[in-house]
Amino acid sequence: MNSASHRHGRLLKVSALSLIVLIPGWAYGQLAHVTGRVEIHSAARKGKAADVSGVVVWLTPVGSSMPASAPPVPSLPQMRLVQKNKAFEPHLLVVPVGASVEFPNRDPFFHNVFSLFDGKRFDLGLYEAGSTRFVHFDKPGISYIFCNIHAEMSAVVIALDTPYYAISTSRGDLSIPNVPAGRYQIRVWSEISLPDELKDMTREITVAGTSTSLGTLRIAETELAHVHKNKYGRDYDREAPPSPVYEQR
Repeated sequence: MNSASHRHGRLLKVSALSLIVLIPGWAYGQLAHVTGRVEIHSAARKGKAADVSGVVVWLTPVGSSMPASAPPVPSLPQMRLVQKNKAFEPHLLVVPVGASVEFPNRDPFFHNVFSLFDGKRFDLGLYEAGSTRFVHFDKPGISYIFCNIHAEMSAVVIALDTPYYAISTSRGDLSIPNVPAGRYQIRVWSEISLPDELKDMTREITVAGTSTSLGTLRIAETELAHVHKNKYGRDYDREAPPSPVYEQR
């Protein structure tokens, strides 16, 4: 090989090495599509539930499973939990840690949104129709949300510190795309199951290749009494006819 060819060969090697250095580390890891299914079994119905939507499954990296160099995090979207027709829409909201959730009041009367249990604790106070409030979910957790005036109103906000999650469809399908290879802890949440039973479903999995299956997650439905106290820890008063105190003038 003459000197010119030798220099050209060295240049190609250096160029290739430079490309390797410039490519982010996450680009080398294979991304897998994680799938699974949810089944809800009910002793009362003596069989499987027909609609199994609303079960949340998420994967948290274990140890060094998180890529050393991850793609840039996009700006957090604006999340919204609307109060309308004496209900929260949607009932279930999954948000990334750090997100702010808007709570607009679109009813023609006052609401008082609060959460004083696990997760984010807050009390938005009494606010009128057409106004709004914001809550910053700054740590992971599950927040059960109610209205201090209307006992029938409830919602759940789950703040996650991982982007790898899925919410089951009505048929029970789970789909988590673009999961880097590695070890993860799987966690499950369902509104119809006891926390201890869901905690027992926590386990470690390994994601590898282009696809990984979680198999079938079987959840036992528990007859829970969905009764809660108001923000003062007392029973709700019986709802009286509309009062000028709570009506928007």
